[in-house]
Amino acid sequence: MNHYYAMIMAGGGGTRLWPKSRQNTPKQLLPLVEDDSMFKISVERLAPLFSPERIYVVTGELYLDALRKDAPAIPAENFIVEPYGKDSGPAAALGMAFIQKRDPEAVIAILTADHHISEKDKFRDVLAAAYDIAITEGLIVTLGISPSFPSTAFGYIKRGSHLGEKGNFNYYHSEGFKEKPSPHIALQYLRSSRYSWNSGMFIWTAQRALQEFAAQQPQMHAMIQAITDAIGTDHYAATLKTAWEKIERLSLDYAVMERAQDMCVIPIDIGWSDVGSWAALFEILETDSVGNTFKGNTQERVNIDTQQTMVYSDRLVVTIGVRDIIVIDTPDALLICHRDRTQEVKDVVKALHNQSLDEYL
Repeated sequence: MNHYYAMIMAGGGGTRLWPKSRQNTPKQLLPLVEDDSMFKISVERLAPLFSPERIYVVTGELYLDALRKDAPAIPAENFIVEPYGKDSGPAAALGMAFIQKRDPEAVIAILTADHHISEKDKFRDVLAAAYDIAITEGLIVTLGISPSFPSTAFGYIKRGSHLGEKGNFNYYHSEGFKEKPSPHIALQYLRSSRYSWNSGMFIWTAQRALQEFAAQQPQMHAMIQAITDAIGTDHYAATLKTAWEKIERLSLDYAVMERAQDMCVIPIDIGWSDVGSWAALFEILETDSVGNTFKGNTQERVNIDTQQTMVYSDRLVVTIGVRDIIVIDTPDALLICHRDRTQEVKDVVKALHNQSLDEYL
């Protein structure tokens, strides 16, 4: 474990969880599932596999103080700050380059700050197995979530030949990533049993990771190298600003993962959810005898002839004769929508921006 690190990506916005998730209080800072923030839970579930010194966080300046408050045991120098968001590709490259500069033999798991995992022991066990595979076989390891329904909201990974077993987990050659499919294709994926949801969690050596960036994104790699060369110098801030402006905005999947060589997948069921919409959160939370769930800092509620409905509010909300409804109440905005249409909340954020209603973003 001397060279094992966890790198938590904590810079995203989560527009599909508006109006709770805002620019200043994104999804990872919210107590959506438990009483603590998603980020704090993501850090805590890594223990005892990782000590705080082995955990790094990549985030933006806007969220730094809140994240440090939620995880005070993580050393301040382990928070790697982007000037501003450029998607997950540059963020991952920057974080891995930082860690490799401190430990050239680092093996890094790229993890998320805002996903729910109910089977935490199993999650730690599969991470340990993935590190072993990455070290002993030189493979890039991805955790593929065993699909429970034909989702069109996730990308998929197709698994090929069986490569072996490590720590009671089977791993397979990855035959590539598939984009978010149509409903018909998603059903085919589910029935074939050869496809996993792409969790966005990857385990690889820092050396191998940066080699992929150098080969596939040479301009980005050159800028990241310039930044890391300046670490600890008086011109670091200026170098970071200048280089970051030149880096293309790319997701990690598109930047390197879709064309990476020697990748394997571990299909796993760990009670995972990306909590990517209010409907996804609804599926996680406990419900009453008629399928209703309530969140917020109030015990006051009146629900008459109401079923399969979610209410998230800090004040009294009354519902009468409704079913399959989402109600998200905040001091300055109220969202009411059908459970089947929560993916469209991101369109609300776009509309607010287009109408210059940025005070609600």
